[in-house]
Amino acid sequence: MTTVEGGVRPDQLDDRQQLHKLGYAQELYRSMGGFQNFAISFTIISILAGCLTSYYIAFNQGGPIAITWGWLLVGGFCIIVSLAMGEIASTYPTAGGLYYWASKLGSPAWGWFTGWFNLIGQISVTAAIGYGCAVFTTSLLNLLVDYPNTVRWVLFTYAVILGIAAVVNMFRVRITGALNAFSAWWHMLGVLVIVGVLIVVPDTHKSFGYVFGETLNNTGFSGSNLTSIIFIYVFVTGLLMAQYTITGFDASAHMSEETRQASRGAAWGMVMSVVVSVIFGFILLTAVTFALPNATNDDFVGAGQGILTFAWIEAMSEGWAEFILVIAVVAQMFCTIASTTSASRMMFAFSRDRAVPGHGLWRRVTKAERVPLYCVLAICVLAFLLMVPTLSNAFVGYAVGTQVSVIGLYIAFVLPIILRLRAGESFERGAWHLGKHYKWIDWLSIIWIAFICIAFMLPFAKVGIPGNEGFTWDFVNYTPILVLGALLLFGGWYVLSAHRWFKGPVRQGDEAELERIEAGYGEGAAPAAPSAGK
Repeated sequence: MTTVEGGVRPDQLDDRQQLHKLGYAQELYRSMGGFQNFAISFTIISILAGCLTSYYIAFNQGGPIAITWGWLLVGGFCIIVSLAMGEIASTYPTAGGLYYWASKLGSPAWGWFTGWFNLIGQISVTAAIGYGCAVFTTSLLNLLVDYPNTVRWVLFTYAVILGIAAVVNMFRVRITGALNAFSAWWHMLGVLVIVGVLIVVPDTHKSFGYVFGETLNNTGFSGSNLTSIIFIYVFVTGLLMAQYTITGFDASAHMSEETRQASRGAAWGMVMSVVVSVIFGFILLTAVTFALPNATNDDFVGAGQGILTFAWIEAMSEGWAEFILVIAVVAQMFCTIASTTSASRMMFAFSRDRAVPGHGLWRRVTKAERVPLYCVLAICVLAFLLMVPTLSNAFVGYAVGTQVSVIGLYIAFVLPIILRLRAGESFERGAWHLGKHYKWIDWLSIIWIAFICIAFMLPFAKVGIPGNEGFTWDFVNYTPILVLGALLLFGGWYVLSAHRWFKGPVRQGDEAELERIEAGYGEGAAPAAPSAGK
């Protein structure tokens, strides 16, 4: 049976010993417990961010049926994907996460593509989360102090939000871990409070048939019900809201070097963050949809990304809308901070293995706080630049940001799953595993990810397809161009250059060297490794 390097089973090692066996020193500060590991993935999924900021996408691309049934469909498959990933995370609990898994189960080439798609997805999801937070913050400030609610001011607000995320991530992970734990409770209690308000305050509510059976098609494509192939197409593109929301749970893997009992904690955090999000997200979305006001379709379409602010003012009052927006904005700020944390750890680990240009700078860790400061700053700058196109078209810029994050992350998710399935029974199981069920779980994960990667590169509006009446470049889905461009860039780079020097995860040294590195951060000597027979 295959073992980790050194011949010792992963579930026989303590955290630092296991990290040594995987080739790395304990440079990051290991202070997070299992709940805090769960909390960071739960915070990044953030049902008070993704569900609300992208609600208008599902509303236009299918209507209530895409919001409620679409959420359950996507949520079920995301739980399956998280199970497949959790098993691998238990065996390889490193900050590199997915690309480390792919390198060890496959080859450096597998690790190279997994790592770059993961990094693109991490930056994109941070951008989409932060920009969504800026949209809601701008709406809130507009109600409170008449703050300008324009695209330029949204982008300015977005820059401020990223600046706050960067500053918070300069502190030791014990502080960000505590914030994530608080954020998890804020999300769960916040959902219950919002649901209570939406049940009690509005004078009227939509019918059960509306919430679970009403269909809408504001894409310009013909077809208006589920018997139409066109509407099925529209419904599929509307799944983006749910699929975008349930991303980022790989954060549990990226934070594993800062988590105690990581072989169990990272896997548990990954799976449970998805399960809890699916349950609370469904409750939230159902309540929000029941409380929609009796307005015309044109009124909803005209509200754009501010559809829920408009709905809450119409259904209740401006004061109640402000109250709900405060709960959502605080949650979205937590989400942006957590996503920055996760993305910076992934970039740090990838740079530690020399894959990122300028890796010498990005892999530096501050001595006092023990955080990859330069990675934090790089993630925030790149995330900001990714949303600059919203100045031209806010809807398309944000939609493409969400699509790129979903496709980038889920490509990175599926490659290690393919390799684990290929490994079969030779795969070394960690402290948390799927047993004999891994086959059907891995196969369903692979099929679902292939489906969504194709679905979210399809045109989302008729006027964005050349040759159609009223065609405009403003509504062209340029996600395929970005994904294909990334594939050509990283593929060409690997073939022409990287294959000669990128060898996958690089050991930082022998046991003595690892202990010397740790001593520089105040870590004590590692205990002797147990024998393979114990």
